[in-house]
Amino acid sequence: MLPDNILFSSDPANDLRPFLQKKNYSQIGVLVDENTQQHSYPLIREGLPPHFVIPVKSGEEQKNLTTCATIWQAMTDRAMDRHACLIVLGGGVLGDMGGFCAATYKRGIDFILIPTTLLAQADASIGGKLGIDFNHYKNHIGVFQQPTLTLLYAGFLKTLPYAELRSGFAEVIKHTLIADKAMWEVIAKKPLETQDWDALIRHSVAFKARITQEDPKEKGLRKILNAGHTIGHALETYLLGADRRVLHGEAVAVGLITEAYIGRQRNLIGEEDFKRLCAFLLKIYGKVNFGEEEREAIAAVALQDKKNKGNTILSVLPDGIGSAKWDYEISLDEVKGALSFYRSLQM
Repeated sequence: MLPDNILFSSDPANDLRPFLQKKNYSQIGVLVDENTQQHSYPLIREGLPPHFVIPVKSGEEQKNLTTCATIWQAMTDRAMDRHACLIVLGGGVLGDMGGFCAATYKRGIDFILIPTTLLAQADASIGGKLGIDFNHYKNHIGVFQQPTLTLLYAGFLKTLPYAELRSGFAEVIKHTLIADKAMWEVIAKKPLETQDWDALIRHSVAFKARITQEDPKEKGLRKILNAGHTIGHALETYLLGADRRVLHGEAVAVGLITEAYIGRQRNLIGEEDFKRLCAFLLKIYGKVNFGEEEREAIAAVALQDKKNKGNTILSVLPDGIGSAKWDYEISLDEVKGALSFYRSLQM
């Protein structure tokens, strides 16, 4: 059963109206970027009481303290008190950052997440993880705080560019690889264009909600959700710092392949399953380019991963298809070897 604060909607404006009337907030701010202000805000506007809009620029490179200061200043200029609410209308970047700003403003006000991308609906908006990047390190500063409501409307996906839809699919794939072999078999037989997004979002939300309810502060089981993110985040962070940004899902796809390679080297996943995994991800995402000489710098970023303990890199590795285990210790040499393997793959 889903938590009470998660709502699937077919009419977001109509579903927001009674919720907000019942809450009777002193003020409501709506955080948007230029994309959601144009495409998504008109779909919820009629369901909102008097409110004001806080616009910020889109993109991972905006997910920092400077943008937070802009948001906090807008909230302060409007004299928002602790009985106010911030509605965050956007993808994973805006959800992480907007939720973080709300959770820290005057020691915390209510916030509502209305995710507009596949990545946010299937993954980022569920579980209460909030944060921003610091010196290009992904989600380096953050808190755990649940939104008062997460409203999921699949209709927003119609506005997504193909690249954003593909990026979000990486998290859906991840969920099947770590916990549902039967669902992996379903999606592995279909191209991206014919996937059943409504069913897959519901599957991912139910799975992640169950995991995060059982382990809200990531002390054990929830760590499994970091599959693909140890090396994936290191690559994403390195390329962002080099002004060669890739989408989050593209980096996670690299992480799933490279971490599965380490698992294959340890005989945790069979050769046939490993080859299928690589072939499927390469077919959808192609390859992210980086030089052999950059392996060491990318691997070094993994030493800053939030999952680590001391100087030990901790990672999630596959236990076959449909299962995984967390807190495996992996070495810098293993990371560099996995990155070399990825570079050697042929399309």
